[in-house]
Parts: sequence; C-alpha cells; structure tokens
Amino acid sequence: MKYYLIAIAAFATVAIFTSYKPTTSTAFGGEFIHIPHIKPSDEFWFAGERIPVENFDVRERLERELIVNSYRHSHTILNLKNSARYFPVMEKILKENGLPDDFKYLAVAESDLRNATSSAGAKGIWQFMEGTAGDYGLEVTKEVDERLHFEKSTRAACQYLKRYKEKFGTWSLVAAAYNMGPAGLRNEMESQKMNSFYDLNLSEETNRYIFRLVAIKHVMEHPELYGFDMKSEQLYPPLDNYALVTVDSSIANLGEFAKQFGTSYRMLKLFNPWLKDNRLTNTKKKVYDIKVPK
Repeated sequence: MKYYLIAIAAFATVAIFTSYKPTTSTAFGGEFIHIPHIKPSDEFWFAGERIPVENFDVRERLERELIVNSYRHSHTILNLKNSARYFPVMEKILKENGLPDDFKYLAVAESDLRNATSSAGAKGIWQFMEGTAGDYGLEVTKEVDERLHFEKSTRAACQYLKRYKEKFGTWSLVAAAYNMGPAGLRNEMESQKMNSFYDLNLSEETNRYIFRLVAIKHVMEHPELYGFDMKSEQLYPPLDNYALVTVDSSIANLGEFAKQFGTSYRMLKLFNPWLKDNRLTNTKKKVYDIKVPK
C-alpha cells in the first residue's frame, strides 16, 4: 500500500507533465461543478509522449473526454477503489517488461478493472479475444480461462503492447492498434499517408481512444479536482493474503478442495477467477498454482 499512501497525499498537487486544472462554475443550488476547459498552453502527456493540444481539434477531442469521464461518477468511484487493489501489481509487471506506467489506464478504459465480457466475446481486465489469448500463452478451455488470471493476462498484455511498439513506433499508435487492431490501423495509415495518431481520421471509437486514456489518467491522478474526496481507508486492499498451492492432477470438486484449506468455494473463486467450473480436469498433469486465501 506504500504507493497509495503517497498517491493520496499527492492528490492535492498537480502531477509532473501537466499544468492543467479545470475551471470551476456555480451550478444548481449553489453547488460547484468543474468544467474542463483546455488552453493551447496546457500540458498533457501519455506514456512519455506529449499531447499536441495547440491543435484545436486535438484540444477539443481531449476536452470532450475530460467532460465525459469527469462526470462518470459511479464508475470513477469504483475505479479509484479498485486501483489500490490492482495498480501495484500492474505497475510492477509493466516496469519489468519495460512498458510505460500509463498503460495501467488502458486496463481501466477496457474493463473498469473488472473481469468483464464484451459483446464480441473479449474477456478479462485486458479484454483478450480467445484466439489472441492463445497466441500469447493464455489457456482457454471449458474449465480454465486465463484471460481472467490477473497476473498472467497482464504479462500477456505487455507482450502484446511491446509487439505493437515495434510495428508502429509511438505509444499513441500502440493504443490505437490495441483498440482497432493492427491490420486496420496499418491500412488507414497507408491510405491516408499519415504516421501520427493525431493526423489520422479513424473510427469514432478509436478517434476518441487515446483521449479517453488521458482523461481517465487525469481524473484518477487528481480526483479532488473533480469532486472525488477519497480517503485511503475507502480503497479496496490488494488480495495478497494467500498461499500458493501447486497442483498437477485433477480436482474433482473445488468446494471440497477449498474446505481442505479452511476456506470456501466463494473465496477460492474470488482469488482464482480463472477457474471457471467447480472442477479441474487435468489429465495432462499440467502444473497450476492456485491461490488459497489464508
């Protein structure tokens, strides 16, 4: 929790690489609302790359996402609470893989830090499709879905992003490729004869994507500017109080397995959401590490 004690204390300051603060106006009943208004001289950065807000089109697109995301109250509150649970592990894995820390906000944009399922069938915090998951070493069967394995899916996402960096060169294009797919992005770059995300005309969703990431980052780094007064005790603690049990055989009933270790099937599932069924068939003697809460 060290990072978050520092982060909560720092919420009243403006982060490095931004000079921006929303303006304040009086609304109904004398309550204050914060109205984002970006000036050409304001500074915004993502993954070490500057956002060219002197361009009026870029400025207005970013302002739109700040307005949308600063008043997405229930989602923002839950994301702030869950960030204390997931960000420390994400930050460690991103750093180990040489990726910018800001890509943790991509996970927020993709899933609100939940093991969500999209209408297209993408799953997990990083929203992997089944075929892509297999390409990056994630097992997906009737009983196991490692797209829901937080640490493994985060490492897979790192490899995915690094591969795109080699292809496209800038982190803004990497984020665009994550959203729309690398083939579609490459086709648009070749067709439009442009190699900067900010000069490309893409789909509505992808046009907004990098600005959404920047807006989420700004709101979550400076919640007090948008009326979110979060205390450290209100944040969800990491799920780190567990022992790893290594198994290389089948488990007929995970409820019975949980009882052997003094816990419940419900708790076992909370710590291991990648276990889809109430059994684990393992005829190939594959090694699995199961988190057993203490």
